[in-house]
Amino acid sequence: MSWKPEVDEIKRRKQFAFELGGAEAVRKQHEAGRLTARERIDRLVDCGTWNEFGVLAGKAEYDADGNLLSVRPSNAIVGTGRVGGRRVSIEADDYTIRGGSSEATVSEKWIYAENYALEMRMPLVRLVESAGGSVRLVEQQGSTKIPGYPTWPMTVLLGYVPVVGLALGPCAGLGALKAACAHFSIMVKGTSQVFAGGPPVVQRGVGSVVDKEELGGSQMHTRQSGVIDNEVESEEEGLALAQKFLSYLPSNVFELPPCIDSDDPGDRREEELLTIIPRERRRVYKVRKILEMVFDKGSILEIAPNYGTSVVVCLGRLRGHPVGIIANDPYRFGGGLNRPAAEKLESFIDLCDTFHLPIVNMVDQPGTIVGVDGERMGNVRGSVRVVSAIEQTRVPWCAIVIRRLFGLAGSGYARLQGINLHYAWPSARWGSIPFEGGIAAAYRRELEELPEDQREARLQQLEIKYERLASPFLTAERFRVPDVIDPRDTRPILCNWIEDAYRTLPEQLGTKGRTMRK
Repeated sequence: MSWKPEVDEIKRRKQFAFELGGAEAVRKQHEAGRLTARERIDRLVDCGTWNEFGVLAGKAEYDADGNLLSVRPSNAIVGTGRVGGRRVSIEADDYTIRGGSSEATVSEKWIYAENYALEMRMPLVRLVESAGGSVRLVEQQGSTKIPGYPTWPMTVLLGYVPVVGLALGPCAGLGALKAACAHFSIMVKGTSQVFAGGPPVVQRGVGSVVDKEELGGSQMHTRQSGVIDNEVESEEEGLALAQKFLSYLPSNVFELPPCIDSDDPGDRREEELLTIIPRERRRVYKVRKILEMVFDKGSILEIAPNYGTSVVVCLGRLRGHPVGIIANDPYRFGGGLNRPAAEKLESFIDLCDTFHLPIVNMVDQPGTIVGVDGERMGNVRGSVRVVSAIEQTRVPWCAIVIRRLFGLAGSGYARLQGINLHYAWPSARWGSIPFEGGIAAAYRRELEELPEDQREARLQQLEIKYERLASPFLTAERFRVPDVIDPRDTRPILCNWIEDAYRTLPEQLGTKGRTMRK
């Protein structure tokens, strides 16, 4: 009457799955400097929390009497585990079996993991390493298929739960899509490549001979294309970064971001903030140093640091409350806005609005980057899209104007509708255009009519006059800026504001009218 024989059969079949593609395939994976799919899962989830689905899925071989000889497991490993104590759905490509090919797998299996994340309202982590489509599979099936997976909620997921994509080896075709279509994407320097089609496809299709690293390595995608957000040196670093990213976000849009205890005093005042902005406007400063002094110590996680580098976007905390942070980097294009920076901003703003993260903007915006290259790149369109994304947000904003605020890009410092809370440091200056070039243009005729030896003196006289008019105190007198503050008071002010901001968040829980724009 016992079912033990069948239970033993379960154990036997599972053993095939645990062996992956076999000892030789595992050895090659390790020699390539990469972990196996199961090793990655073990390093990602909290110890003892992994619960796998579909362990028995695969292609079985039987003898003439119907006895099982072997099973080639599905090259998709899926299940749930806890990451930082919270439930997470995970799907991992097994590259030791047919290169993790998306068409050689049982597609229902990895799609099940994605639907599970959606229906159970938990984050999704994709551990991607896939050779993409398989021509040999077409031969086996005897026909082709129309691209796409109707049951895959790819876009819908982005509006409900956090999605993290880690490219941990070659990721072609569908693999590239799964790595990139995420709220946060990571790839490993030197061992990860992401591309729509690999080198053989490129050579045959467009006649170019290129190696896989040049075609789709981290240099390409974290610095030039912006397809992937962050580059890491090792898989272990990438997995730790995914864990850290998830710690700032709620499990789904129906929950608030998780707050933690913080021993960093809310009234901390850093003396260096009083002198960090140079009086000489052509001189630069390190904006990341300002962020470290203002936000909770050790809480900054920068996203896409090597793409759209004139702007800095981060996750951070104020008294343990997660926030989104935007800043300008004067070392890069003076901090001005171009198309790549605009794309990065738009994506980050969508992330914060989707998961109810209040936004702090530390503003030093000289405006949209001008010039022939800037116009060709579509910098104006990028600026328009950023302003539109900001105005569509519902989360609280607080802007601190630390230096410049000019032009179309400058109008995107915060959501202008509603209370539009913003403060200014004494170093702040703003306007439709910077005075440096505007004065010479406005007084061009007068200056041309003066004797040449008098023009410079007259120009200096005008600059002194307009410098006085540019004082933020004159704007404050008309209450067009709510307050001009001592830079050292920035953290105390923001820590006071964050309590008010989080008080408004419960009424925003739920889905937005759109998902994240990727």
